[in-house]
Amino acid sequence: MMNTALFHLRSFFLRAWLPLAIVLLWWFTSQANPSLYYPPLSEIVEEIVGQWIFGPRLTKDLLPTLANFAIGLVIALVVGTVLGVILGRSPVLRAFLAPIINFLRSLPSPALIPIVLVLFGLGNSMSIALIAVGAVWPTLLNTIDGVRSVDTQVRDMARSYRLSPWQNILKVVLPAAGPQIVAGYRISLQISIILIVVSEMVGATRGLGYFVLESQQLFRVPQTWAGTIMLGLLGYALTSIFVIVERRVLRWQITMRQATGAA
Repeated sequence: MMNTALFHLRSFFLRAWLPLAIVLLWWFTSQANPSLYYPPLSEIVEEIVGQWIFGPRLTKDLLPTLANFAIGLVIALVVGTVLGVILGRSPVLRAFLAPIINFLRSLPSPALIPIVLVLFGLGNSMSIALIAVGAVWPTLLNTIDGVRSVDTQVRDMARSYRLSPWQNILKVVLPAAGPQIVAGYRISLQISIILIVVSEMVGATRGLGYFVLESQQLFRVPQTWAGTIMLGLLGYALTSIFVIVERRVLRWQITMRQATGAA
């Protein structure tokens, strides 16, 4: 028990010492040499706490950003997973749609902004649509590859048990392809974070991205730094939550790897 606690404590310090050093260096240097473009870190922290954590920006900008992000990401993950399973199990359909998929996934997501603006207009629907369209591809492609790479022995075993198509997908295909599908989820998550900021900077009247752009245009330097740091903290928090969920969902795989390594 003591060894486990020491291991986690050492891991924490190995990961945290550099960020803590940067924060302390920034804090003292900005206090000693204040600049118009690099305001004191204490002023930025005061802005974050007073406006974003316990202030009006929490409900006005941060929560709408999180809501649009969550809706768009869920749509991308569900659509990508469902279509990926269908295409992964159907070579004919996969070959038929391959040119369209390869063309659409090659388009940079920000290039779709004018089209999404025309179709959905300004507002939340535009942000959600851009995330859904831009973040679906990693999940779709990873799901296709994961379903295709299911071991033939596992497929034969499923046929020998005469499982129904739904039972085969839920109990055999998805668990076997799970690690690769989750890897696609992680990439979709990162793309969604980028796209929610881009969409709010271009076609929104509120949100975290809109706040950062507005503050920059109005030369509100502390607010600009505060919004930028909030974006970084938001991305870090979402990625950390995803890692925790991933470890719980794929716990069986981690246990199997440990057992194989021990053997």
